[in-house]
Amino acid sequence: MQYAKLGRTDIEVSRFCLGCMGFGEVREGALHTWTLGPAETRRIIAGALDAGINFFDTAMAYSFGTSEQYVGEALRSLAKRDDYVIATKVSARSLQAMQDYPDGKAYVSAMIDASLRRLGVDTIDLYYLHSWDYHTPIEDILAAMNDAVRAGKIRALGISNCHPYQLAKANALAEARGWARFEVVQSHMNLIFREDESELLQLCAEDQISTCPYSALAAGRLSRLPGQTSARLEQDTFAKGKYDATAEQDSAIIERVAELAERHQTSMTAVSLAWLLTKVTSPIVGATKPHHIEGPAAAADLVLTPDELAYLEEPYVPHALVGVMAQNRA
Repeated sequence: MQYAKLGRTDIEVSRFCLGCMGFGEVREGALHTWTLGPAETRRIIAGALDAGINFFDTAMAYSFGTSEQYVGEALRSLAKRDDYVIATKVSARSLQAMQDYPDGKAYVSAMIDASLRRLGVDTIDLYYLHSWDYHTPIEDILAAMNDAVRAGKIRALGISNCHPYQLAKANALAEARGWARFEVVQSHMNLIFREDESELLQLCAEDQISTCPYSALAAGRLSRLPGQTSARLEQDTFAKGKYDATAEQDSAIIERVAELAERHQTSMTAVSLAWLLTKVTSPIVGATKPHHIEGPAAAADLVLTPDELAYLEEPYVPHALVGVMAQNRA
C-alpha cells in the first residue's frame, strides 16, 4: 500500500480510504437496507487494516450515527489510535435541526461532540462539512470548526459536495480570519462521472488541497460488465438515480475497463481504481464483503500506460449533475 499526506497537514493516509456507509443498524426510514452489523463491520475493517489501509470514512448521517459507533468500536479493538485516520462529517442543518439549534455555530459544535462520543475518540482526524449548507452562513460553520481545531477535537477540515467557487470562497474567508481552512475535498468522481476534472481538481492542485472522491466504482458499475447485476445494485435506489440515465453511454467505458482487466489479468475493480489513482489523493471504496478489499490492494500495484489511460477516457461525454449535487442545486 502507498501513502500520501492530506493537504498541507502532517496526516499520512493510505492511497485508498475505506468507505463506511455500508456499516450500521438498519432502522425504519433508513436510506440503505444492506448495512452490516458490528461483527461483520469488525471483520471488514480488520481485512482493510491487514491490507495496509489506515484511512476510514464515515458520517453522522450514515445509519443514524450507528456507522460511527460500529466503526469506532472496531478500530479501538483492532488498532492503536496512532495507527488509523478516521474521517467523519457534519450534515447540513435540516429543518428540525434549525429549530433545535437556531444558531449555526452551536449546531456544528454540538454535532462535533456527538460524533466524538459515538466514535469513542478524543480527536477526529478529518472532519468534513458533508455538503454545502445553504441555510447556515459558512462563517458560522468555519468558526465552530476552527474552535474545535484549536481545542484539539479535530486535526484537519474537509468539505464534500461543493462547487469550486464555494470551496474558494470558504478558504478565502478562513485565510482572512486566520482560521483553519478546508484541506480535503470529497466529491463524486469515477471513470463514468468526471465533471470535477474541469475546475475542482485544478483548484485543489493549485491550492494543495487533497482529493478523496466517493463512489469510486460507481456503486459497482465499474467492477462488472453491463447487464451483470447483484442484489446490492438492485436495492440501491439512490445509486440507480445517479447512474441509470446514462447507462448506455457509460457502457462503452465499462467495456474498455473489462478489456484492460483481461489484458492485465486482473479485476475490473483494479483497473478502474488504478485510473482514479492517477487523478486524486485517496479514493473512497466501500466494502461489505471481505473480498472487496482485494480490488484496492491490486490497484495499488497496477500501473496503466499513458495510452491505456487515454483509451479509458476517450469515450466519455459530459454528464449532468446527479445525486447530492443535483439536490443541492434544486
